[in-house]
Amino acid sequence: PDEAFITRGMRAFRLSKQLPRALRSARLATALRPPAARSFMTGTKTVDLNADAGEGFDDEGLFDYVTSANLACGGHIGTPESLAPVVAMAAKKGVVVGAQVAYDDWEGFGRVTLDTDPAVLHAQVLWQAGALQALCAGVGTTVKYLKPHGALYHTVLQGGPQAKAVVSAAEILGLPLLLMPGHPQTGQYTEGFAERAYDGEHLRSRDLPGALIHDADEAAAQAVMLAEKNINSICVHGDSPGAVAIARTTREALEAAGWSLAAFA
Repeated sequence: PDEAFITRGMRAFRLSKQLPRALRSARLATALRPPAARSFMTGTKTVDLNADAGEGFDDEGLFDYVTSANLACGGHIGTPESLAPVVAMAAKKGVVVGAQVAYDDWEGFGRVTLDTDPAVLHAQVLWQAGALQALCAGVGTTVKYLKPHGALYHTVLQGGPQAKAVVSAAEILGLPLLLMPGHPQTGQYTEGFAERAYDGEHLRSRDLPGALIHDADEAAAQAVMLAEKNINSICVHGDSPGAVAIARTTREALEAAGWSLAAFA
């Protein structure tokens, strides 16, 4: 990176602490953007804010700020008893529901890559998303998109037989995929991550130091920068420490920077 660019960003970060939270996150993101990109920020732009939910964390708090929720559906966590109230809450608060399908891996919370036969994985994805769709129908809402969880997300990005199985299941269900851009397998909709560190175009492995961004202002500033890359959605992981505060600060920063928030699906 340009040394002057880094210096400008660090100076902006120090000065931003003197501003109100929402404004300082937006100001920080603006200062960190290359000058040529700043003119693209307009009040007519719309972006979605999504969060993983149904995992036993503060879904009610998250639903006050997000516009879409990726609901667990039994692969890495979630039972009919635990998910039904979350689905009803999303419907009540007007949060769009996506199916967060995963490897059948409760022990590893879906964050371990499994050598599942693609045909079996295909059936598992259909089963998980189908069950969530049924719960949604019970409260008058519907699943609008599909987003893999954890290790399956990264497997799908890289393409291959398992990725084809997930893509095929999504097509059968008539659900668009939400994925990061810039990988062999793409989705109909794209997203970036507010509170995850990047190494180039890839997320830093959770095994490495600094993989998670804990400061809400820093996460919000990154979200504003990502929004300018013409992605459709910004994600906040519901199990991240301070997830609700990060979602709130991210939404405030996006709105302060001129973005309207609305579900993409």
